[in-house]
Amino acid sequence: MFGIVRPCRHRLPEGLRAEWTAHLCGLCLALRDGHGQLARIVTNYDGLLVSVLTDAQAGTAASRRRTAGPCPLRGMRTASVARGEGARLAASVSLVLASAKIRDHIADGDGVLRRRPLAAAARRTAAGWDRAGARTGGALGFDTALLVDAVERQTDVERAAGPGTPLATVTEPTATATSAAFAHTATLAGRPGNAGPLAEAGRLFGQLAHLLDAVEDRAADAAEGAWNPLTATGTTPAEARKVCDEAVRGIRRALRAVDFADRRLAHALLAHEVPRAVDRAFGTAACAHSGGPAAVAGPHGDADPPPQPYGQPPYGQQAYGQQPGRPPYGQAPHNLNGPGNPFADPGAGGTGGDGSGSTGGPGGSGGRGPGRQRPPRGFWAGCAAFVGLCCTCQLCCASEYEGPWSRKKREGCLDCGDCCDCCSCDGCGCDGCDCCGCDC
Repeated sequence: MFGIVRPCRHRLPEGLRAEWTAHLCGLCLALRDGHGQLARIVTNYDGLLVSVLTDAQAGTAASRRRTAGPCPLRGMRTASVARGEGARLAASVSLVLASAKIRDHIADGDGVLRRRPLAAAARRTAAGWDRAGARTGGALGFDTALLVDAVERQTDVERAAGPGTPLATVTEPTATATSAAFAHTATLAGRPGNAGPLAEAGRLFGQLAHLLDAVEDRAADAAEGAWNPLTATGTTPAEARKVCDEAVRGIRRALRAVDFADRRLAHALLAHEVPRAVDRAFGTAACAHSGGPAAVAGPHGDADPPPQPYGQPPYGQQAYGQQPGRPPYGQAPHNLNGPGNPFADPGAGGTGGDGSGSTGGPGGSGGRGPGRQRPPRGFWAGCAAFVGLCCTCQLCCASEYEGPWSRKKREGCLDCGDCCDCCSCDGCGCDGCDCCGCDC
């Protein structure tokens, strides 16, 4: 998965969250149905914006949804997913975008692609994706030659760039390709008047996506000696941030000129999540659950860490697999229900579930009475459970799962609940869109 628009699910109301998932899954299934199972690996967050924009202009109708079967990425749940021309155009664009990334990595000699046999195989794969994207795009009246031409020109543009070259020159091929894709959604939706502002929004979004990728890769590119647009043009982080902020404001202005049938999800992603992507790339803000700069308060909501029982290491410094307040594996606790134990049974007065101090029997820690915490797994059993959670994607997609070692109930990392105050509408001109629950 790649792309800059990756909303944390708790920032979207339930309805918009389901819509976002429907477009993501719809893109994945459109790639599978049109180009085979392998093509699903090019599913990306930015490509689904094409599907979102098409539906936002045409209006969501029952004919554009279908029920998909269980999938590990949805925690083995069925779902209503997007289908139709928007999803197919998103698939076409995604194939060409993925081809562009492969070509870029080959040109830069990144990782294993420095080896000629692997680079040749990757080049054949990219060419196949170009042809597949062209077939799908042609059936929708979209000429992917614009995208392919942009991909091919990028290498020449990079070779000609040097200190003082404007960033707009370096990002022009990406901006042109994205502009064409955004504008064509107006044709698919039957709203040709939207083509102009959507082309402008797409141009700015393409420029922004290129720059944020460069910002995030700058250190790695410098270490590997790879080409980076910011380093090549001598652009400072402050100058790059200024260009990105101007692009964000331009996208918002362009969106206000678009005639949408239902603008909520498109607005939430492009007007709210794009500036958050800028903050994330420059390290100026982050969601609290990700441990970034915004995570100044602990998970308990306090400015200071919660007190720990005597003899325990400071909060946040526990050994691997050890929970706060719980003794290391293999060491019996002195008082399972004593003060300071976060796993204590609230109905017990002593170490035993019956308040008598006994740890055995039906009411003790050895039993599994109603509401009682199950005993933790051993190391190897926990490893097996962890593998199972990973293979079924419950760690990221399930609303709740059982911790592999501790057996505590936990939330999936993409369904993180109300973990932070991430919603901000600073000057976006939302006019009461209610797209992220902020009533802006």
